[in-house]
Amino acid sequence: MNKISTLVFVVLFVGLGIIGYAYSGLHDVSASSPHGAFADWFLSTTANASINRRASDVDVPDLDKEALVLAGINDFNSMCTGCHGAPGKGPEAMGKGLNPPPPDLAQSAAELTPAELFWVTKHGIRMTGMPAWGATHDDNSIWPVVAFMTKLPDLDESAYRDMLDAAVGQGHHAVESVSEEHSDAEYDEHSGSGIHVHEDGAGDDHGEPAEEEVPTEHDHTTHEHDDD
Repeated sequence: MNKISTLVFVVLFVGLGIIGYAYSGLHDVSASSPHGAFADWFLSTTANASINRRASDVDVPDLDKEALVLAGINDFNSMCTGCHGAPGKGPEAMGKGLNPPPPDLAQSAAELTPAELFWVTKHGIRMTGMPAWGATHDDNSIWPVVAFMTKLPDLDESAYRDMLDAAVGQGHHAVESVSEEHSDAEYDEHSGSGIHVHEDGAGDDHGEPAEEEVPTEHDHTTHEHDDD
């Protein structure tokens, strides 16, 4: 009976201590402060074991098809590079501010199986900033990204750029990507100089159509006319 009482006391004491600590505000929740060594180990070990367990049921299709890989690089470029970066390109502002830092996906692709890459991309990981892309993309839209990621460990900046050029018009995000490139080209051609050129050769400094010349109305009172 004494052992049971002691155990109950310990559980209550620990529970109250945890609740008290939670309400104390002592824990630093800022994303600018890194996790401690134990928290880092615990979270990464838990995540890896969870991913491995759940990815074991994923049925992996043939990922070596060139069309699938080319579709995947456009989607990867739109969905992933902002946080993870790409060959020759670091993460953008949001990715730099996440804690834990988003991993280099070339390294992840070398360490994780395609099934695990798919599961993480589809379901995300809590409290890391990694979203569940499966909420907005079906499996057929996610597998091309995975197919491309399996090629990432072998790509440098030049090879990545060449593959992007070869993939124009392909992938779930292809229309968006081509549209953005076209828009940028139009800006450079027409707006960069601040001069908008019209078909008739006229123009102005703000991209607005040139004002049409209004003909002067003929004043009949200023001319003499022959009488019939």
